[in-house]
Amino acid sequence: MSVSSARPAAPPSTVRPSANASVRRTAALLALVVILVLAFAASLALGSRWLGPGALWHALTANDGSDADVIVRSLRFPRTVVAVLIGACLGIAGALMQGHTRNALAEPGIFGVSSGAAFAVVLGLQLGVADSVGATVWFALIGALIATFGVQRLASRGSGATPVGLALTGAAVAAMLGALTSAIVLLDADTLDSYRFWAVGSVAGRGLDVAGQVLPFAVVGLLLAAVNARDLDLLALGDDVAVGLGLSIRRARLVGLGAIGLLTAAGVGACGPIGFLGLLAGHVARRIFGARNTWLIPSAGLIGATALVLADLVGRLVGGAGEVQAGVVLGIVGAPLFVLVVRRRAVVL
Repeated sequence: MSVSSARPAAPPSTVRPSANASVRRTAALLALVVILVLAFAASLALGSRWLGPGALWHALTANDGSDADVIVRSLRFPRTVVAVLIGACLGIAGALMQGHTRNALAEPGIFGVSSGAAFAVVLGLQLGVADSVGATVWFALIGALIATFGVQRLASRGSGATPVGLALTGAAVAAMLGALTSAIVLLDADTLDSYRFWAVGSVAGRGLDVAGQVLPFAVVGLLLAAVNARDLDLLALGDDVAVGLGLSIRRARLVGLGAIGLLTAAGVGACGPIGFLGLLAGHVARRIFGARNTWLIPSAGLIGATALVLADLVGRLVGGAGEVQAGVVLGIVGAPLFVLVVRRRAVVL
């Protein structure tokens, strides 16, 4: 055998690190799924009345009209399903927003989406046509989508909206809509009374009918998010490099903003403006999985779903005879996290 014909084996380090990283990420993703399942089961079992595994299984399979069956099927199961759906939507929206703005502190409110939903709900309440949860959902959806694509239109320049342009335009639109909303509710006491219960952010009283109304928007938003994951990875290399690799920046921004708008609209429409959930899910997912969006986006959805289920459960357990709304619980947890992120700035996008 000639020396020139002998090829040295490829160094293990050229293959194993990526393979090992993929295995670790897969294991972490499966762990998040297990944690979500456990949180779902705890939400069904715990509350003002504790239900054991046997009672839960009977309620989910037999349903003979006992008290436990009514508690699980009519109260706990529907609100937990809503919490999983809306938590996943807001978690993924937060991860997308942080990627598009290249800002680890971004969350769905930064684009004016929540403000648009709130303004539309207030108008519906004042006009007397948003007189049910279902009607409120539709007003919130319409307002959120109009605000989202309004921000995109205003921020677009040349080949598309820049991260800074989107953030600044979203902040301006959010401030304007927030001021208009405050003006309406302060001048109308009846509207204020109705609005304040929606604005706190809660899954209480939300059933499977509400989940069904926002599900089409959530599904389309999730599909757009899946399509946008690879585009975000290319955008992270810089606009010039992304264009050189064949990416249309305008299309990528539009698809991403469409996903953010639909997912946030579904969440805000169903449960009200739940703050810090997008920030929390996106930040935690990035710390675990890094900046690779094909892993980051689904993990942010799982983290968001788990966080909202646990926030709702904690609110029920600490509320005594009543309950603390999930939006309040997340605000208490999210505010210190926000301060921590600002101080450390340890996330690289």
